Amino acid sequence: MLNIVNEYGTISMGKEVVSKIASQAALECYGLVGMASKNKYGIVELLSRSNGSRGIEVNIENGVIEIEISVIVQYGTKVSVVADNIIERVKYYVENQTGLKVSKIGINVQGVRVQK
Repeated sequence: MLNIVNEYGTISMGKEVVSKIASQAALECYGLVGMASKNKYGIVELLSRSNGSRGIEVNIENGVIEIEISVIVQYGTKVSVVADNIIERVKYYVENQTGLKVSKIGINVQGVRVQK
């Protein structure tokens, strides 16, 4: 839980809030199929849009945010370009909506999806 104190009072924000903002921002990126998560057997699964925040790990220390995102990308897209777009968009949205600094965003590509 993160507490922000200003002249009007205290704002408490959980990691889940940051992960939902990051999830929604990432899902708007071209070439991203969705968020990924490994189950207890080590198998990667594509998460539904409503559970997308499960594929995001957030650490908040001293008012600075670090985010790790696990994704599945679309076949035929350049992975580095998709990852750069996700990083840029997530950083902008999280900083804009929370007022906190994002120091690091890591993208873990867990798979590539081929459309039929």
